[in-house]
Amino acid sequence: MRAPRSLQLRLALVLGVSVTVLWLLAATFTAQLLGQQMEVISDDALADAAERILPLAARDQRYHPEEAREPRVEALDERDDDQDERDTDLSKRVDDLNRRVEYLSYVVRNRDGRVILHSDDDASETLQSDGTPGFSSTDTMRLFTDRSHDLTIIVAEPLSRRAALARETQLSLALPLVVVIPLTLLAIFLVVRQTLTPVRRLRGDLAQRGPDNLAPLPDHRLPSELAPIVKGMNLLLDRLRAAFEAERSFAAHAAHELRTPVAGAIAQAQRLRSETRDAQAADRALGIETTLKRLNSLSVKLMQLARAEGARLSTPDPTDMRPVLEIVLRDFDREQRARLRHRLPPDPVLSHLDPDAFGILARNLIENALRHSTPGTPVEVTLAADTGLSVINDCDPLPPESLARITERFTRATQSVDGAGLGLAIVQTIAKRSGGSLTLVSPAAGRTRGFEAHFALPTA
Repeated sequence: MRAPRSLQLRLALVLGVSVTVLWLLAATFTAQLLGQQMEVISDDALADAAERILPLAARDQRYHPEEAREPRVEALDERDDDQDERDTDLSKRVDDLNRRVEYLSYVVRNRDGRVILHSDDDASETLQSDGTPGFSSTDTMRLFTDRSHDLTIIVAEPLSRRAALARETQLSLALPLVVVIPLTLLAIFLVVRQTLTPVRRLRGDLAQRGPDNLAPLPDHRLPSELAPIVKGMNLLLDRLRAAFEAERSFAAHAAHELRTPVAGAIAQAQRLRSETRDAQAADRALGIETTLKRLNSLSVKLMQLARAEGARLSTPDPTDMRPVLEIVLRDFDREQRARLRHRLPPDPVLSHLDPDAFGILARNLIENALRHSTPGTPVEVTLAADTGLSVINDCDPLPPESLARITERFTRATQSVDGAGLGLAIVQTIAKRSGGSLTLVSPAAGRTRGFEAHFALPTA
């Protein structure tokens, strides 16, 4: 049987089994000890009964030597009313003795072997001994033999009675354990669960950490066993944060620094194309210009990605998103704007999303729709306070495997369309870090064709 993977269950199981075994061992040892003590007490009771019965038998024999009968102790107190005070005292002592030795059998014999006193009719036949004083045992009885005043007494106790007493004792010890052990196991589980609360809290804090959240773990009020672990994790998070910041800073600065020389190279390629009269050189200049523009677009996307990954994407006060979307729509050229069909609500669309981040997100969604839509077909842009931003374009439906991968970096749905494959990755990053959600559907909702990107604005 494999041990449970949960540390809480392991501790509870080990402690529970250990305590249960200790309880059972203690109960077994106690039962054995009590059994030995009960044997001693029972033997003492036999000897005490013999010491009490012998004087009574001797006294009765001394006062009534002429009676040749086998009287029983129960009958000793049934005398005539004309007995003297000594017989009355004897009767009282016999009554007390009867109450004390009701579970014992005994027989008293004189020097001649004649029975002068017995507990019941069977005792004179069943209780036999060689006359040696002391304890002895048969298959069914525990015997004690004693001699005094020329009389011999044999007192016996059934072994079955001792066994019954032992069973009662064991049952008395076992019954409380039936209640105590489950309660102990429950208490152990609750104590272990409460003790491991800092571990669960630390697990929750670790689950919140990721590329977008590398804040140090709280280290106050931690057990001494967890404090070094948290300290080591915080050092690791510091190194990761520094590495991520260096990577983002390098990407942003590299993309920014590339813009000026790339813009200059584009201008030179355009000038070369306009001044040359060689058609072949003009085509080469156009190819250079196209490549440089693609490089410039890639640098812009890299800066946007760095901005999405490293900057703060929420504001303390909500902002109306309609003016931001209007600016984004106006930034497209005349030909592209002619294909855009936008619907904005009359009332403000408030959100705590940073306006710059929303602008980057909207621009990438619209650019993606324009680039991948069927030529000449419109692109629908809708902004609503309750649903967020929705962008729909016409195209062939995407297969599920492509739809699942298009938010990965440098991944494009089709290789026939130009693009860096970063637009939807930037949108997905903003959505995750801002608390919004991005939903991609193909075909579009209620249609047999098209592609729909829906961004739910983060709430307060």
